[in-house]
Amino acid sequence: MRTKTTRIVRLPLTLLLLSAAVGAVAGCGGGEAAGHGAESRREDRARQVAEAWDGSPAARTWRAGYHPMGEAVQLPEGGFRAGADTRAFTTQNFVLRGTLPAAGQKPGEVRWKSGASLTLPLTRAREAYESVARGGNDGPRLTVTGARLGGMTLATSRGPATVPAWLFTLEGYDTPLRRAAVAPSKLPGPPVGPERGVPASELEDLAGLVEVSGDGRSVTVTAGHGACDDGPAVHVLETGGSVVLSAFVTGTREGACTSQMLLQEVTVKLARRVGDRVLLDAFTGRPVPYGAPNGRSPSWSR
Repeated sequence: MRTKTTRIVRLPLTLLLLSAAVGAVAGCGGGEAAGHGAESRREDRARQVAEAWDGSPAARTWRAGYHPMGEAVQLPEGGFRAGADTRAFTTQNFVLRGTLPAAGQKPGEVRWKSGASLTLPLTRAREAYESVARGGNDGPRLTVTGARLGGMTLATSRGPATVPAWLFTLEGYDTPLRRAAVAPSKLPGPPVGPERGVPASELEDLAGLVEVSGDGRSVTVTAGHGACDDGPAVHVLETGGSVVLSAFVTGTREGACTSQMLLQEVTVKLARRVGDRVLLDAFTGRPVPYGAPNGRSPSWSR
């Protein structure tokens, strides 16, 4: 489910406050004031994070690095032709029937449209293969018959870049499966620590970045919530150097509830394009990673 939000996502909070106001009439006073207090604290935290990052050495290090915000694995042109091949890719079920290039390749270069470039160590072909071939079940498999070094275009925190990539030849396909051949830059140490001791209804950490729109005027993130609430919402604070996203859960209710974590995509519109501003999570005080930190194609540097 995709939730569309505006630059300042007021509607869920407004509904929550109206509900609290009705409760106050029925003898449950104080809800509205508490809601306003949570919003104020959330805005204060976002401003604290922005002020810590803007103009900081960490922000300069971030802007000088290579931080992917798109899939590090790209399918053959036109995608997979059969459902069995799609299942094999999803379950990472591959078989190698060929020879991969040996180690010892020279460093690779990431190049941006601006003319900037960055030299980084190349990932070995075997390591790149194993990052996509982690399966081992009896289901459908994709067969890799060889690999060569090439390139791919990938979205990054500094805009689209041409990135070295391993091009894996797949049996039955005329075009290769591409896997980025350089690892993301190490994340700078954050100039502000994570928020602590706040309820999810006030502030929650983001699960990850889904995408930045083509025009850079909106971002889609994944936020968590529980089974006994009205879902997540995301507020945004924009400055000249950063975009701080504050996720929180709306409509929380007391009483027994199952404990599973549900994930939902939330799209946030911005006043102007992201550009080279740092996308920050107000809860953690860190850049928002693309995908899950331990997922298949994360931008999160380990």
